[in-house]
Amino acid sequence: MRMRSRPRFWVAAWGGLLVAALALAADVVVIEDWSATPIGGKGIPPGWHKQDWGSPKYDFTVVEEGGQRVIHLASASDSSNVNKDIRGKVHLAETPILEWTWKVVALPKGADARNSATDDQAAQLYVVWPRFPQAVHSRVIGYIWDSTAPAGSIFKSQKTSTVTYVVVRSGPADLGAWITERRDVREDFKRIYGEEPEDPGAVSFGIDSDDVKGTAESYLGHILFRRT
Repeated sequence: MRMRSRPRFWVAAWGGLLVAALALAADVVVIEDWSATPIGGKGIPPGWHKQDWGSPKYDFTVVEEGGQRVIHLASASDSSNVNKDIRGKVHLAETPILEWTWKVVALPKGADARNSATDDQAAQLYVVWPRFPQAVHSRVIGYIWDSTAPAGSIFKSQKTSTVTYVVVRSGPADLGAWITERRDVREDFKRIYGEEPEDPGAVSFGIDSDDVKGTAESYLGHILFRRT
């Protein structure tokens, strides 16, 4: 039996969808959407790596909220941080905007990132430019939700010389609400370091309450880089 040829408009429509999909792929680089981790998955998620200091508990659990997979983070007098290698995946000249969603439920009481003795946050997202030796020469921008330091503040960590904090949110005003954040990482880097950035080598997220010996709780949704 002879097959009918597909109508030209059908082929054209599929062609248009393909072009749109390719354009979207070029405009967005997804770092994490938690799809590789089953609901209820605990600990370090697939594709992420543990920190090499302290005694982290990694009280992390992938859950579903509003039809979306997100990761729940909890801290009880500990510091838990994980990182993912993104070398060759993100080109800041093309996709400079870091986008993520987060919700903070409980801030570590008495925490203030401006003081090394109280440097705890309920939610942290870092962009990393590793340079040898990493503990001394790496460059790290930490986007944080702090308990006390004013939103909009930019300052060097008093505990870790390679980290510069950008306080995106502060205090309890937005507790319990899902918020989508966007930061122009390329512009933040130029503002902090006074030069054009290379492409980043890693992304890291975490939660801590070890300095104030308290507790903290938050959620983190998708993490991606986009053109605009």
